[in-house]
Amino acid sequence: MTRTPYEYAIIQAMPRIERGELINVGVLLYSHRHDFLSARTHLDEARLRALDPSADVEAIRGALDAWDRTCAGGGAAEGMRLGERFRWLVAPRSTILRAGPVHMGLAAEPEHELGRLVELLVR
Repeated sequence: MTRTPYEYAIIQAMPRIERGELINVGVLLYSHRHDFLSARTHLDEARLRALDPSADVEAIRGALDAWDRTCAGGGAAEGMRLGERFRWLVAPRSTILRAGPVHMGLAAEPEHELGRLVELLVR
């Protein structure tokens, strides 16, 4: 099977922005050739609470769900093309969730590669 380019960014949670500490909580992957955009997340509550014992876990889970809805074209992303949604999600922001730098890779199956990256970079 032919491998094609994709772009990805690690989704990071920063429970106390002023401290600059963060944990990886997911991966966002976009493949133009495969018409694919998806986020896969895993929130390790113990790791999050190690950074901030008073972290609002439910609010962070809700924000992660919003990333999934945006990937699917819901909410404010309605009508946006996949590439536009990806660029919107990886744009710099000062919120509890943010995307790290965008990286490139090659894969035959974006869904499989997304799972591999989550295991490697988040879990």
